[in-house]
Amino acid sequence: MRAPDFYGMMLHSVKVRKAEKGIRENMVAFIEAVYRFLWGDIITIPLPGGNSLGLSLLVILLIPTGIYFTVRTKFLPIRLFPDMVRALKGKKEEKNSLSTFQTLVVSTATRVGMGNLVGVVAAVSAGGAGAVFWMWVTALIGSSTAFVEATLAQLYKEKDPLYGGFRGGPAYYIHRYFERKSGKKKNHVWLAVLFAVSGLICWCGISQVISNSVASSFENAFHIPPIYTTIVLVIGAAIIVLRKNATVKVLDIMVPIMAVCYFVITIFIIVKNIGSMPAVFGRIFSEAFGLRQVVAGSFGTIVMNGVKRGLFSNEAGSGSAPCAAAAAECDFPVKAGLTQALGVFIDTIVICSCTAMIMLLAPEEKVAGLSGMDLLQTAMEHHLGRFGVVFIAATLFLFSFSTFLGILFYARSNVAYLFGDNWISQTAYKIIALFMLFIGGLAAYTFVWDLGDVGIGLMTIFNIIILYPQGEKALKELKKYEESKKHRKERPEK
Repeated sequence: MRAPDFYGMMLHSVKVRKAEKGIRENMVAFIEAVYRFLWGDIITIPLPGGNSLGLSLLVILLIPTGIYFTVRTKFLPIRLFPDMVRALKGKKEEKNSLSTFQTLVVSTATRVGMGNLVGVVAAVSAGGAGAVFWMWVTALIGSSTAFVEATLAQLYKEKDPLYGGFRGGPAYYIHRYFERKSGKKKNHVWLAVLFAVSGLICWCGISQVISNSVASSFENAFHIPPIYTTIVLVIGAAIIVLRKNATVKVLDIMVPIMAVCYFVITIFIIVKNIGSMPAVFGRIFSEAFGLRQVVAGSFGTIVMNGVKRGLFSNEAGSGSAPCAAAAAECDFPVKAGLTQALGVFIDTIVICSCTAMIMLLAPEEKVAGLSGMDLLQTAMEHHLGRFGVVFIAATLFLFSFSTFLGILFYARSNVAYLFGDNWISQTAYKIIALFMLFIGGLAAYTFVWDLGDVGIGLMTIFNIIILYPQGEKALKELKKYEESKKHRKERPEK
């Protein structure tokens, strides 16, 4: 080869690499810009004390939606709480379908994850004890949104020819809405496609976050190199998700056990520190409404940290849980909605509160200056000694592992909507998610994390757009359910 040819090829190769680098940088910049648009403060409200209350687009969308459906359902989370519990008793008749309790297990598996541990710690660290109160308030209004979207998923579910039972979710009730409006059958609807794609992007991003958090936790607690933790995590997940219907069977056992264990340990810590509980609740309510916080300018931080944690932990309005709700076999569609409304309570009022209590009951001098898992592990070490550190690391592993299994269950219906009923697309997405799980355990790629947050943000927007017009269907079903309940009560008297 002549020298000019050689140098020409080298120059061309350099130009190609520069072009590819430029494309990557532009793509990352675009993702980060979308992330800031969705999650950054777009409205700032001045408050006394020189601080301000920043509102992101997601908060602006989710809070009014929650309030709207709370009013339209006549405060369903309070009024029908006994019905939420009774809805879990529903039985299934078809072999491959799921009971309402099983769909609660799946949705709880995805809700209960890092947000319940690291997320709550971050919220309380930044916003103080008062953030816990606003987290509770957000769960109360969010459960109404969860009810509406889950009821819609149940109304528009369809048979699943691959896995058996039923499937559905926002992509399906969005599709049916546009079909009804146009009066024509459609193969795909653009808004439903956008939701499904956003969901798949989100869940792949979450896969990386899961493995990175677990690997880091085990390295801190047991000094185990991340590669070993990651390999065990990926192999364990692969054995389950690559089998046809193993996911739900495993979650049926895992989720109740880990939730009960976490709750029991927290109760033990509370009983052990029962004398400090009045002071803890005093801090929660005083810092939530305290004049000192308003004057000091920290009130906005307290409110928004609690609100954001409540919103992003329980996932109400994002369209994730309806993918599980659609799989339920129940006599009233409303029962699937009541079940998911209860799921919001379990996630935020129970699990997130447990994490908050563990931290708030630890002496301030021991946890001062700490954050994230270090803070939580230090608090647990104070309460339970070395066992506390081990317990938190094991809990994070189980919570995260169950989250991964849950999001792969969610993905089923969305993959089917985009690519049809075939095992090739189903298996391909699982392999991609497992690959993301693997690379996440070895290194943290910030832009991929941002991509996950962008995905759930876009899911929420597309879902909320349709909840207002379609929500009337869920409200009508609620009315039918309550009328039926009234007749059942009257019948014995006749």
